[in-house]
Amino acid sequence: MLLRRSLPILLIASSSLVLAACGSEGNSVTGQSAAVESGSQLFTARCSGCHTLSAVGAEGSAAKVSSAQKTNGPNFNKRKECYENVIYAIQNGGFSGAIMPANIVVGKEGEQVAAFLAKYAGSEAMNSTTKCAPKTSNAGG
Repeated sequence: MLLRRSLPILLIASSSLVLAACGSEGNSVTGQSAAVESGSQLFTARCSGCHTLSAVGAEGSAAKVSSAQKTNGPNFNKRKECYENVIYAIQNGGFSGAIMPANIVVGKEGEQVAAFLAKYAGSEAMNSTTKCAPKTSNAGG
């Protein structure tokens, strides 16, 4: 009788665990500087809802432009970014000022996210014309 009552609870609990794992590849950033690894964790926590980047399992961008919503940010698998550009976007709410909250991370945390994106963004970019100046911050990378 106890098993009969416990079975539905066990099924619900196990289903919840399986569904929680769907759509998340996880953070594969390891063996990097402390700044880059911390930046990857911050990106996952603060940015992955609107941006896509497979290195951290983030899938926040629209798959097609035609199905994009106002909150869909750039797909960083396909878009290379420089450290300075990321700092600018963080401080100013993106480049268009549309929806990204300004200063979503600040100070050292902003530098860590910038170091992470400068290293990992653009892994699928084709013919990227983004020219990046050497990084001058103490964030490491």
